[in-house]
Amino acid sequence: MEDTIAAISTALGVGAISIIRVSGNDAIEIVNKIFKNNNLKEKASHTITYGYIVDGEKIIDEVLVSIMKAPKTFTKEDIVEINCHGGIATTNKILELLLVNGCRLAEPGEFTKRAFLNGRIDLIEAEGIMEVINAKSEKSRELAINQLSGSTSNLIKKLRQDILEILANIEVNIDYPEYEDIEQVTNSMLTPKIENIIQKLEEIISKSESNKLIKEGINVSIIGRPNVGKSSLLNCLLEEEKAIVTDIEGTTRDIVEGKINLNGIILNIIDTAGIRKTEDTVEKIGVQKSLELIEKSDLVLYMLNNNDSLTEEDVNIIENLSSKSHIIVINKSDLETKLEKSKFQHYIEISVKDNKGIEDLKNKILELFNFEKIETSDLSYLSDARSIALLKKSLSALLSAREGVFNNYSIDMIEIDIKEAWNLLGEIIGETYQEELINQLFSQFCLGK
Repeated sequence: MEDTIAAISTALGVGAISIIRVSGNDAIEIVNKIFKNNNLKEKASHTITYGYIVDGEKIIDEVLVSIMKAPKTFTKEDIVEINCHGGIATTNKILELLLVNGCRLAEPGEFTKRAFLNGRIDLIEAEGIMEVINAKSEKSRELAINQLSGSTSNLIKKLRQDILEILANIEVNIDYPEYEDIEQVTNSMLTPKIENIIQKLEEIISKSESNKLIKEGINVSIIGRPNVGKSSLLNCLLEEEKAIVTDIEGTTRDIVEGKINLNGIILNIIDTAGIRKTEDTVEKIGVQKSLELIEKSDLVLYMLNNNDSLTEEDVNIIENLSSKSHIIVINKSDLETKLEKSKFQHYIEISVKDNKGIEDLKNKILELFNFEKIETSDLSYLSDARSIALLKKSLSALLSAREGVFNNYSIDMIEIDIKEAWNLLGEIIGETYQEELINQLFSQFCLGK
């Protein structure tokens, strides 16, 4: 990180203003080479200076230059931001001049990566920045802001501190057994302490799973036989003609996707190929995809026709759905009833043709996932798959430690599992990390951030 980096931080295109950001030890000196009217090296930190960007004697643009000196900056390095007139040609020309005069083009996310590596933010806060940019709903934005503010990080830091106190007591007992005035760590003493941390972890994981739904949305697959109205229901929920609808069985051969915002929660809805036995090769693949999606979905809407009897295939699939969140959706409620509804404990009747029952279906989804509780829950929890996976691994290590205590394993053996839990929690906030992971994470950021 010895070199000075530069990148365009605003979207390229015609606009009122573009911003080119420069960070590094030589940021002020390099920008000063192409700036006319004032000596930027003499300017105080956190000030804005008016002038011109020039290429030799040729004026490129009239600009405002912000000077921010280390360490009170985002990257903890000297930062200069050039505010120029928006436009691809002007913005690119200024960037070109910076590169010619000693800057290196920043990699995607490199400004945020430097902020992390220089200790300005931790890994959760870094991920929060990206989540703010990518937030698709008000609730996911609030989640991201909590990550960015550090409140989410504090949860993990508090857990690590609790574990560290246990480890410190164990280390003292192992390293200095001859001291009589230190409290001896026994298995009976460890049990309540480990149990307390396990309970806290389980609560965090539970609430983080709910927050993950807020951030990423709920994956909803519409499953059923051909011609039960799956594509029509998708179109009805999306309020657009996304899927092709015909009376011909097997029209939908591949998955068709769409998103809706339901009370601040994103539903990722997937219309699937009708499940039936078929000799058509392409349709067979579509049917197989439909069956696979059942396992991957957070919610399955299994559709039936009011004027059709249950088939053996319907019964088998519905039985397999018993362990999964699902809703039986009975379409064509306006037609004569031939379906044995008594076989279902819960179901929603709709008519996509007349747009009836759709609100009841939406309310049932809200009820099933207890969104009212999620709406009022503490958003200071984790929400990404990487962090939740590490939480679960940490919990597993502590459960192993608890089992070791129960089986009267030696203290130094139990310490291995406890230390593993501490290290895994450290990976969440970036206290411990692998360089490959960091490079992969920040490569997903946009250029200039």
